[in-house]
Amino acid sequence: MVTRAAMYIDGFNLYHSIDDLKIPFLKWLDLVKLGNLIIPKATETLVKTVYCTAFHPGDSQKRWRHEQYLNALKVSGATTVFGHYIHEPKDCKACGSEWRQPNEKESDINLALSIFNDARMDVFDIAYLVTADSDQAATAKMLRECFPEKKLVSVSPPGRNFSTHILANASARIALNRDHLERCLFSAIVFKEGEPAGRRPREYNPPPGWQPPA
Repeated sequence: MVTRAAMYIDGFNLYHSIDDLKIPFLKWLDLVKLGNLIIPKATETLVKTVYCTAFHPGDSQKRWRHEQYLNALKVSGATTVFGHYIHEPKDCKACGSEWRQPNEKESDINLALSIFNDARMDVFDIAYLVTADSDQAATAKMLRECFPEKKLVSVSPPGRNFSTHILANASARIALNRDHLERCLFSAIVFKEGEPAGRRPREYNPPPGWQPPA
């Protein structure tokens, strides 16, 4: 019997880890392909890929790049779960300046609820959780307690340390690196009949002569 695997991605945690690498073309990442790369395909099959994110307000170019990426993910078969931003008042005690800072909301809870709902609906046997955010330690703990027959694998984004609190309730760990990402990039245009195409932004073009790892 083949084991059913599902992958759940903290979109902001993964994005910022790639951004810190200063290799922009790695952001054009096929998450379904990545999931199929990291699972043991002889014994597991990837049945679902969930990406939790939100549109950042105020930057039309950033919004367009994000939309193109989400189009590509949809064509590939990934599911996107959206949070939102709110503007919270901030002030500087030293200079008296005041401003409203955008803060992302919901992604953490969307990630946790997606895992729990899919566990309840018996979608997977093993959940691969892509984040280094220790806030998801409670998710890992409750999954083990409520669904002891299901396993969780902690997947750290590139350049990030594992959360020791998540590992305390995980059955295994996988550390993503640049090689994983380079093997799993979308083509320049990702399309499927009846769906909006995902067009790679020029900011995510690979350097001249780049070839994916053999």
